Amino acid sequence: MRNSTRSQVDPFIVMDVMDAARRAEEAGRRIIHMEVGQPGTGAPKAAMRALSTALESEPLGYTVALGLPALRRRIAQLYGEWYNSDLDPGRVVVTSGSSAGFLLAFTALFDTGDRVGIGAPGYPSYRQILRALDLVPVDLQTAPQNRLQPVPADFAGMDLAGLMVASPANPSGTMLDRDAMGGLINAAAAQDAAFISDEIYHGIEYEAKAVSALELTDECYVINSFSKYFSMTGWRVGWMVVPEDHVRVLERIAQNMFICAPHASQVAALAAMECDAELTANLEVYKANRALMLDGLPKAGFTNIAPPDGAFYVYADVSELTDDSRAFAAEILEKAGVAVTPGLDFDPVRGHGTLRFSYARATADIEEGLTRLARFMADRG
Repeated sequence: MRNSTRSQVDPFIVMDVMDAARRAEEAGRRIIHMEVGQPGTGAPKAAMRALSTALESEPLGYTVALGLPALRRRIAQLYGEWYNSDLDPGRVVVTSGSSAGFLLAFTALFDTGDRVGIGAPGYPSYRQILRALDLVPVDLQTAPQNRLQPVPADFAGMDLAGLMVASPANPSGTMLDRDAMGGLINAAAAQDAAFISDEIYHGIEYEAKAVSALELTDECYVINSFSKYFSMTGWRVGWMVVPEDHVRVLERIAQNMFICAPHASQVAALAAMECDAELTANLEVYKANRALMLDGLPKAGFTNIAPPDGAFYVYADVSELTDDSRAFAAEILEKAGVAVTPGLDFDPVRGHGTLRFSYARATADIEEGLTRLARFMADRG
């Protein structure tokens, strides 16, 4: 059968690394997972109890496309707690994870052939979803002196239809402060470009609170998820905040594309938002792991890194060690038993010389992984 040209997207390399690690584990090896951006913890315990109760008491069928009203209200309340913002719950759209949010946003905002700027290095699925929708991703080659975040000069005169930013970013973990975020919002508006802010790692910050685009403007799309801070990756539930006059647009598209986010996941997500003690304890683990990584990676020989402000990644320039990050990652997996992600996932131009290390797992795993990496680098000479 024929395939569409739109279907010819690149693989998500980290998933291939995960599969290689799984095969090694099936062969009897113990692999330390530093490849995937997934918390080592599961959903908060109260979330699972709430779902168990709901399963006993009611059939979990379709919800309205915009999500359970109680969940939308609670998400709006979160913006008051985290950012001192008074958000109308009517602007909240519950989605099947942030991935569905990207699909909905790109479909609602752009027409075939529109050019959308994305920072490189950046989350690879932005690029592939845009391509699958017959849109044109425009990689903005960010500079180390800008901490691998885009600045207005990176897209001046490019006539973009949209700009996508992420703070904290994947893979670098770096954040935009208020002035930097405001500068990008204003520069996008000057080009009449839609502004989309991926805030999926908000809540996982170490020295300063992440700035939400909603603190600076209502004329933006914000996308978030329960996957990272709330430790619910497999539940596939997230949310968007959009301008009031876009809500019905998103509702119509969501009705047809998804019907609704999973009812069970919405029930669990609502309860997860009340689990502050457990979520704070998770954050303390990430803080400890970050300190270990920032100490241990340079000692092992990975010295050129951007210290992360948030999320749970360290992005390392390894161009002095290799010009083939995919082969280097495969060598590390084979010889050290540590799974890491080659930078080609995040930056097609410069990613051949970079690696991403995730520290989302248990602290004991991070300690063991760093020991193995140090041994590997010493043996490599």
